[in-house]
Amino acid sequence: MTPGELRAFCLSFNAAAEDFPFNAETSVFKVLGKMFALTALDARPLTVNLKCDPEDAVRLRGEHEGLIVPGWHMNKRHWNTVTIGGLPDRLVRELIEDSYDLVVAGLPRAERLRLDRP
Repeated sequence: MTPGELRAFCLSFNAAAEDFPFNAETSVFKVLGKMFALTALDARPLTVNLKCDPEDAVRLRGEHEGLIVPGWHMNKRHWNTVTIGGLPDRLVRELIEDSYDLVVAGLPRAERLRLDRP
């Protein structure tokens, strides 16, 4: 997955937006103001921080040692840093979608309904 493909995929979700609250190099992808992905698109290797269910986070780190690690500068229980180049694109897309879904699930019901995700 290229940086452009990563950006396009993150923006493909309903109500997703890109923001730069930290600096001009760090893309933060949000849904209704809540972060679901964070990346420096020009970094090598390309990595992305993604929200993850705590049990799944630990399992994924064990299955993909060195490629999925506790979230850098994030709550290590709920966030993973995923190295894009070493994993199949399909898995990366699933992890991004899971992150988006977890954030949406935490939104108030009225906002979830606006997104067509009860």
